[in-house]
Amino acid sequence: MMLRLLLVLCLIGVAACSTTDETLDPQRPDGIPANATPELIYNAGVDAMQAEQYSRAAQLFDLVEREHPYSTWAVNATLMAAYAQYERNMYTEAIGALDRFIQLHPAHANIAYAYYLRALCYYEQIADVKRDQQGTASAMSALQEVTNRFPDTAYARDARLKIDLARDHLAGKEMEVGRWYQSQRLYTAAIGRFRRVVEDYQTTNHVPEALHRLTEIYLTLGLTEEARKTAAVLGYNFPGSEWYQDSYALLVEGAERAPDDQRGLMRRTWDSMTSIF
Repeated sequence: MMLRLLLVLCLIGVAACSTTDETLDPQRPDGIPANATPELIYNAGVDAMQAEQYSRAAQLFDLVEREHPYSTWAVNATLMAAYAQYERNMYTEAIGALDRFIQLHPAHANIAYAYYLRALCYYEQIADVKRDQQGTASAMSALQEVTNRFPDTAYARDARLKIDLARDHLAGKEMEVGRWYQSQRLYTAAIGRFRRVVEDYQTTNHVPEALHRLTEIYLTLGLTEEARKTAAVLGYNFPGSEWYQDSYALLVEGAERAPDDQRGLMRRTWDSMTSIF
């Protein structure tokens, strides 16, 4: 991703020289001489990044922080270490480094990138809808922080897109749970889930199905008026949806199956609903 590579390219420009094989000490576990300067270690980390040796890069940047914490190289090394861990999918380690960077360097030129990379670490851990969605909520919170703090940046624009995707993911989880409740005839619980999708996730593509499921349940419970109102909302907002067609069929079928003393009322109910379109 270009946004992720931007920081790496900028920080590579800080390095004035590159390490050579002669500077490495095979007796030291990390292959760097004990008396190595922070600049030498940092540049070795840059070399490792360019070679996509992210594990080694993370170790080298961590070494800069550990052995030369007060050097000018240590600040950038913290951010570079986080990026290396991100590339390794070691999100917990990356988030830890980014939290430290944000706390210690709130006015840094790359602080927006730090918040954005932190949000990416949460976002890329979003689990399947069949699993707990706490990670999705954390991702949305981190992404929202990017948009709030840096609204006019490219990071914020990308974060907004990812927020929409995360919201759709959360709505999908509500639908999955709601369908299970409905299958178990736990209608009150199912109604709560489907209503939440309609009320809290109005911009997602799960709303038409949620309205249809509510219509189904209301008809099952004999709440014809509630079913009519819900189907009306579905038809008004999603007239071409397959879910609207299904709700239409359910209401017509219900009218046809009703006892004679109820059939007239249900037909009038359906006619009044369709007349508003």
